[in-house]
Amino acid sequence: MNSDHEPHRTARRSVLRAAVTGTAVLGTGLAVAAPAAAAPGKRPTTAEEALRELAAGNRRWRTYRERHPDETYAVRQALTTEQHPFALVLSCIDSRVAPELVFDQGLGDLMVVRSAGQVLDEAVLGSLAYGVLELGIPLLMVLGHQSCGAVKATVQADESGEQLPAHIQYLADQISPAIDRTKSGDARIDSTIDANIRLIRSRLAAEPDLAAKVDSGSLAIVGARYELTTQRVHQVS
Repeated sequence: MNSDHEPHRTARRSVLRAAVTGTAVLGTGLAVAAPAAAAPGKRPTTAEEALRELAAGNRRWRTYRERHPDETYAVRQALTTEQHPFALVLSCIDSRVAPELVFDQGLGDLMVVRSAGQVLDEAVLGSLAYGVLELGIPLLMVLGHQSCGAVKATVQADESGEQLPAHIQYLADQISPAIDRTKSGDARIDSTIDANIRLIRSRLAAEPDLAAKVDSGSLAIVGARYELTTQRVHQVS
């Protein structure tokens, strides 16, 4: 192949490595040498294109310029026979954090799995694996958020020694390893939100089937956080 293309290939590999290791940035763009977001009508097919598209959609959302894409009659008809989502998002159940809205995406664009505090269990893991292994989705994002109630309840129960009701304790047990004990008060809760995102991303990256996809370059697993006060999604490294 012509050597003139080598710098582009090198830059592309660098961006993908950044996405896999969590150094890609949403909201402020990726590295300058990264490919542009997919053109209108062209679906992202790589992790870096998917990140670009999500960043662009979040920019529209937080500036009140939503397009509400992929809701037309033609799209709905096409989706009756197949789907090709370009990103897989694991997010919290919080009613204020709907990925399709905060990324301004439409039908068939995102596959979304939601659990309180993004907690992993077999059903969640199986759902994520389906998106990656069966549908070939190139980007898996762990999306936490500001003022997460599940994290707050976990931190407060840990400090008080209180046992939470029934299945809610299961959530706390899963989140508690992420508690940042170097901080206190609201700062502890806020820092634990980020630590929980990192913990879940690390657990997913350690899953053999997902790790194999990451190693092959066909999957990136990233962590991100949605700020309720600004509506901005940004990377958690």
